[in-house]
Amino acid sequence: MADLPGLTIAAAREGLRSGAIDAVELTEACLSAAERSTPLNAFTALTADLARGQARAAAARLAAGDAPDLCGIPLGIKDLFCVEGVCSQAGSNILSDFAPPYESSVTRRLWDAGAVCIGKLNMDEFAMGSSNETSCYGPAVSPWRRAGDNRGLTPGGSSGGSAAAVAGDLVLGATGTDTGGSIRQPAAFTGIVGVKPTYGRCSRWGIVAFASSLDQAGPMAKSVRDAAIMLHAMAGHDPKDSTSADLPVPDFEAALSGDVRGKRIGIPTEYRVEGMPPEIEALWHRGAEMLRDAGAETVDISLPHTRYALPAYYVIAPAEASSNLARYDGVRYGRRAKIAAGDGITRLYERTRAEGFGAEVKRRVMIGTYVLSAGYYDAYYLRAQKVRTLIKRDFETVFAQGIDAILTPATPSAAFAIGEMADADPVQMYLNDVFTVTVNLAGLPGASVPAGLDARGLPLGLQVIGRPWEEAEMLNIAFAIEGAAGFAAKPEKWW
Repeated sequence: MADLPGLTIAAAREGLRSGAIDAVELTEACLSAAERSTPLNAFTALTADLARGQARAAAARLAAGDAPDLCGIPLGIKDLFCVEGVCSQAGSNILSDFAPPYESSVTRRLWDAGAVCIGKLNMDEFAMGSSNETSCYGPAVSPWRRAGDNRGLTPGGSSGGSAAAVAGDLVLGATGTDTGGSIRQPAAFTGIVGVKPTYGRCSRWGIVAFASSLDQAGPMAKSVRDAAIMLHAMAGHDPKDSTSADLPVPDFEAALSGDVRGKRIGIPTEYRVEGMPPEIEALWHRGAEMLRDAGAETVDISLPHTRYALPAYYVIAPAEASSNLARYDGVRYGRRAKIAAGDGITRLYERTRAEGFGAEVKRRVMIGTYVLSAGYYDAYYLRAQKVRTLIKRDFETVFAQGIDAILTPATPSAAFAIGEMADADPVQMYLNDVFTVTVNLAGLPGASVPAGLDARGLPLGLQVIGRPWEEAEMLNIAFAIEGAAGFAAKPEKWW
């Protein structure tokens, strides 16, 4: 097989188990693809020695007939996940040269399943961004190009490196994290599948925290089946994470029948936002039609508090970020600023944070500190938490009425050019999350599946929102859309 990095996980699994593909050869092919991908800036570090050792171990397991689903499968790991002994900076200068002496629970599960770590992937600093332009490594670049335009496009954020690496066939799959849409938005921008599981389905232990009540790890892959395979390996109870759910993990791949007959799919009227591009509206209608043709019923539903989701999110997430990032003080680990003799500890804190944090992180820390401060806590943070409860109740009401899943657009537009939003009000960038933040606020599972191209040849995605803990059914509905849409477009290789 000439294009080994272009394989899906499912196809590579079959080839590895049959002996048609060698695990070491597959790993070497992905390492070579990654080394040649410098213009994409997807990787922050390649872990060639680790990958080769894992590939040899996977080959031995395959030869012995002990081959889990991910045995020998090369993956990329978002820089937010701690990998033992590998520099893990969360895209920030304040964690420069931090090599954790421990493994995150999610990556430990992946290695136990035989997966191979090709390297760490670029991301927005501390996962704060929607375009991967806040990274200390510089922006990741999408492998896609607009027709007739050679400007670099954003792969989305914050899991932009993961999206670029999967869409560019550098790895077979990648991990991402989703706090307000950071898996689903970049997946939609790059024509891949991204899954944000129910909050608590995957352990957060060993993942650098942004907003602890919203963060959730998930897979980014080339197909719904691949995402299901990865999620099965990543998910599970972890006693080291107090928010981890002690629930059995279904066989998500086994649930992919594509049969959605009799399912009731909600179409929320509040997601028809003012100024929605006609192409997004048409894609949404086409997605609903695909499901109806497959035997599902579409039902107009109301989620009345959706209009308050973005402002509530951008109070709650910065508040939690300001608390989580207080630990970066220049004393225990990471960057330590140089201070003059006689300067006190306060000066050390100030200079370390001023030098180590980027502009977007500083902005969110200041917002978060403000909304938690005396005199403003009730007016902002407490009120936002009450709105969050109402948003969650909206979904509970709809699901109680027999709705099996909800269909929405994944993003309000196709990918934009790097630097195109640089001079815009930051709120304009935050609007990229308009269709995704409600899912995080309510703790629900959501998946983005590619379903078409815009007029300039860029991918567009649809989002399926599932019931809590029912990722299997959500993925099956996404699988039906994937089959009906027949999305097979790939970016032309220019790097």
